[in-house]
Amino acid sequence: MTTANKITVVRILMIPVFVTMAIYYGQSIERGAPLEWMRFTAIAIFLVAAVSDGLDGYVARRYNQRSSLGVILDPIADKGLLLSGIITLSISNWSNIDPEYGRFPAWFPVLVITRDAVILVGAGVLHLLVGKVHVRPRWTGKVATVSQMIAIGWVMLQFHFIPLFYIVIGAGFFTLVSGVVYVMDGVRQLQAEGHANAKRD
Repeated sequence: MTTANKITVVRILMIPVFVTMAIYYGQSIERGAPLEWMRFTAIAIFLVAAVSDGLDGYVARRYNQRSSLGVILDPIADKGLLLSGIITLSISNWSNIDPEYGRFPAWFPVLVITRDAVILVGAGVLHLLVGKVHVRPRWTGKVATVSQMIAIGWVMLQFHFIPLFYIVIGAGFFTLVSGVVYVMDGVRQLQAEGHANAKRD
């Protein structure tokens, strides 16, 4: 296993540790005795995992360690970290002052999971019908990912100078838009393949 893949595996293993710390911290708030060391541990783990996302990519490019295993593991680690953060912070309250700042509204994880599921199913259908799938990175997808990370950080760091509601609305908007863009890309690929088949016939 390459060094880049080892970094990715470590990132995946960090996810359950982060979830455990985050949930236990939420439970300590419910008991009225917040254990701040759990909060800071969860934040540190999430931060290290997020930074390692760029590190494994750099190592793979710098030392020519790109592999088929890395292609599979990297998106699993990325999505696993984001989804675990969003879901955990939707069911666990992180604020002992105002619950509105301590967790995500229920619709937010539903939206994120639905978008990812639609993209995954769409890619599968496209592969079955066309035989190949061209996934081009879009700026909307990158903005959606960054906005989701910001929303997670907003809850964990307990920022109050902008209401969490507006941060989540922004992240939800870009998540929805990015999903629509990817679906439109898939439809265009289907149409292009249909035209190509018509010309061959």
